[in-house]
Amino acid sequence: MRFQEIQIQFPVIAGNLRSFWVIASWFLERSATGRKPVPPGCKKRDVPGEVGVSKSNRQVGGGKLFSRLQMKILFLNGPNLNLLGQREPEIYGHTTLAGIEAKVRERAAELKVAVDFRQSNLEGELVGWIQEAKGKFNVIVINAAAYTHTSVALRDAISAVGVPTIEIHLSNVHAREEFRHKSLIAPVCLGQITGFGQNSYILALLASVDVKVVGKTN
Repeated sequence: MRFQEIQIQFPVIAGNLRSFWVIASWFLERSATGRKPVPPGCKKRDVPGEVGVSKSNRQVGGGKLFSRLQMKILFLNGPNLNLLGQREPEIYGHTTLAGIEAKVRERAAELKVAVDFRQSNLEGELVGWIQEAKGKFNVIVINAAAYTHTSVALRDAISAVGVPTIEIHLSNVHAREEFRHKSLIAPVCLGQITGFGQNSYILALLASVDVKVVGKTN
């Protein structure tokens, strides 16, 4: 009787072992090759991601699984900077604001970051842009020009939104008239870059990328 029971049960045990080894082999092949082998009992067209898969099974958006998050930097320029290239070139240089923007965008493309470049002669418009930056931009770079020394509104807007902000100037404001030595926005900015001409913008771009990197690691 016992012999009969063994005879009856053995094919069942052997069948389970065969199934185990088929499944184990499938996982081992997948781990070793990195490919998606056909699971036991499936046809080639049933495997997602393989040739022959029906279009209805593809992920929406062409099957792209991941999107690359891109850093965004907002460059704000204050009053009279639209006159660069013609306004006191011995101090501000001969490059126009459009020329500076082009160089910033070129360097930003190399760094794979996105930039938005704006200019306004209106204090309220600059304040509005700063307020709108929260949640949209990683860093603000601002050349507030004359508003640097007079605008409590810009100072309060930068402080309120909490977006990391870098203050820049084309000329060395500390080597000019005394009224330019005081910056109302400096206390609420991460730092100040001044006196390097158009390169002040490029240095601020590089500093902005470092701000993002430090923010991700801390």
